Amino acid sequence: MESLADYLVVKVLTIVVLLIVWRSVLAYFKFRGVRVVTCPETAKPAAVAVNAKHAAIRGVIGKLNFKLESCSRWPERQGCEQECLAQIEAAPEDCLVRSILTKWYRGKSCVYCGKPLEQIDWAKHKPALMGPDHLTLEWNDIRAEVLPEVLAAYLPVCWNCHIAETFRHRYPLLVVDRPWKPGKSRLSS
Repeated sequence: MESLADYLVVKVLTIVVLLIVWRSVLAYFKFRGVRVVTCPETAKPAAVAVNAKHAAIRGVIGKLNFKLESCSRWPERQGCEQECLAQIEAAPEDCLVRSILTKWYRGKSCVYCGKPLEQIDWAKHKPALMGPDHLTLEWNDIRAEVLPEVLAAYLPVCWNCHIAETFRHRYPLLVVDRPWKPGKSRLSS
């Protein structure tokens, strides 16, 4: 009988520990990543990163307590009150750069080929942007704090067209443009 009681205690403790670890892991993944917030001091966009490890540890005990790990306004303003954390606490997903980009690309099509940019595979072939200079660049080449300005002025480009246009701009002598005639296959001679 004593071994059954010991077994149950170990089982319950294991479940409790697993729940604590699970809650900590969820908090870590929820609060990691670069976010764009409006700086309360300047009323301009700022790129910040929450200390996800700290949030995960504090989340285990039930008290979410955020601290910034980095800010685009540091080191000049490192001693600020970090009032921008209220924006992250109110809507942690909405200010995440990946979420902002996903919403921006939703319903848009590539400016070159017209392919809809519905599902974005952030691990492999990320869509790109075409600037006013008609050059394409990947979104991670853009500083997060200028993201709102860039998204207002740039156009969406699919991965394939981004690669083709990058090659075209880097090696213009290796590219031959042949006019395509509608209704006729590009492969037929």
